Amino acid sequence: MEERSSAKKFQQLRIEYPWLAYESFRYGYDQGVLWAEFHFNLAGKYSFRPTFRIENRPFYQHVDEAAIENLVFHIGMVEMISYWKAACPPRVIIKPFFLNPEAQAWWRKLFFHGLGEFFHTNGILPGYDDVVNFEFEGANTNKPFSLPVGRGDLLPVGGGKDSALSLALLTGANRSVIPFLLNPVAASIQLIVRAGLALDEAVVVHRTIDPTLLWLNAQGFLNGHTPFSALLAFMALLGSTLTGSSNIVLSNESSANEATIPGTTINHQYSKSFEFEKDFRRYYQQHISADFNYFSFLRPINELQIAGLFAKLKSFHPVFRSCNAGSKTGEWCGKCPKCLFTYIILSPLMPGADVEAIFGRDLFSDADLRTYFNQLCGLTEEKPFDCIGTIGEVNAALAQTIRNKDTAPLPLLLNDYAARQDSAISRNFNFEHLMQQFHHEHFLPQEFESILKTALDESIS
Repeated sequence: MEERSSAKKFQQLRIEYPWLAYESFRYGYDQGVLWAEFHFNLAGKYSFRPTFRIENRPFYQHVDEAAIENLVFHIGMVEMISYWKAACPPRVIIKPFFLNPEAQAWWRKLFFHGLGEFFHTNGILPGYDDVVNFEFEGANTNKPFSLPVGRGDLLPVGGGKDSALSLALLTGANRSVIPFLLNPVAASIQLIVRAGLALDEAVVVHRTIDPTLLWLNAQGFLNGHTPFSALLAFMALLGSTLTGSSNIVLSNESSANEATIPGTTINHQYSKSFEFEKDFRRYYQQHISADFNYFSFLRPINELQIAGLFAKLKSFHPVFRSCNAGSKTGEWCGKCPKCLFTYIILSPLMPGADVEAIFGRDLFSDADLRTYFNQLCGLTEEKPFDCIGTIGEVNAALAQTIRNKDTAPLPLLLNDYAARQDSAISRNFNFEHLMQQFHHEHFLPQEFESILKTALDESIS
C-alpha cells in the first residue's frame, strides 16, 4: 500500500512541479577559503541554495577562472539531483551552460541508475528515457581545460576500513598522500593522524544542504538515497585541481559491482561501481579535463581481502568507523546492516575477542539482527541497501568463522546458520579462492598495482 501511495505521489508531484531549474552558481574566495553557492528553483515555488567551502591551505596552486567555473558548474549538476528527487519533475532546465547530447546522455544515466534505490523504495517504475529531459536556456559551452602535471595522490578518507587500508598502504609505500575529507567526521580525522599525517595537510570540504529541502521532506515530498559517491567524484576533481595532484585515488572494491537486488540493475553502490568509474573517467576526459587520473586503488580485490589486510592494521582498529548511523557521534550503533556486515567480514580473520572489542559486544548473539543477517546471507529477495560486500563473501566469511571456532559453542546467529541444511546459505563458498582473487577490470597505474599485489602476497605468506 505504501509503495502504491508513493507511486501515486510521484505522478502528482510531477504534474504540480513540472520543472526544476539550475538557475545559477557563484563562487569566490574569503581569506583564501574557496566558497560556492548554487541556486535551484522548483517550478517557481521553492528555491534552494546549497553551498560548500574548502578550507584554505598554503599548498594550493593558482587555478584559472575558467577551470573553477567548469568544476563548480559540474558540482552543481550533481548537487541538483538531491533537490530534483523531492518532486521528480520531468523537465530540468540548465541555465549556466549548454551540454551536448553525449553529456546529456551521461547525466540521464546517472539520474536513472544513481537513483535506482530511490525509485525502488518509493515504488516508482520510470522508463529510462522518461526520467528527466534536459533543456538549456544558454548557448555557452563550458570548455575543457588543461592542468599542469602535478605530484601526489589525493585520497578521499571517509572513516571506514576501506579508505583506512588505502591510507596505510600508500603512506607505507612512501607515496605523497593528500587526504581529502568531505564533511569530515571524527573517524576520518583520527585515521589520517594514525597514518602520520596532519589535518592541515588535508583538503577539507564543508558542504551544506538547504534547509528548505529538509522541510519538504518533513512535509511528505519524495525522499531517499542519492549517488553520494558521484558528488564525491566531482568534488575530488576540484580538490585535485587545487592541489595539483597527479592521481585521485578512491577505495572502492570489486564487491561494489554486485546488485543490491539480484537480477536487476538496482545497486545501492552504483556510483562506487566499476561501471560508474569507467563512465566518469570518459566524461571528465571529454568535458572537463583529460589531465585527471581518477581510479579506485582497491578495485581488483574484494571485501574479504580488504578485511584480511585491515585486520593487520591494529593501530587503526580503535578509531575506524564503518557505521553510517553512528558516524556523526563516532560510535558503532551495533543495530544496522553495515555494523553487522563489518563484524561478519572481520570475524574469520581476527580473534573473536578482538572483533568484539571493536564493537563492544558480540553481534552474533543479538537476535534483533536476525533479519539483517538473513538479508546479508542471501535468504531474501534483496540485500540491505548499504555499502556491503557480496552474498558469496558473507557466506564464505561465516562458514570460515564457524570452522575457526572448532569445538566452541556457537552464538545465536552462527548456530542458526550452521543448523540450516537446505537453504541458500548452506552452499559451499570457497574462502581460500576469494582470498586469492585479483580482478583485472581496473584502472590502476602499474606502481599502484604493484603496491597492492605486494600487500596481498605478504598477507598470504
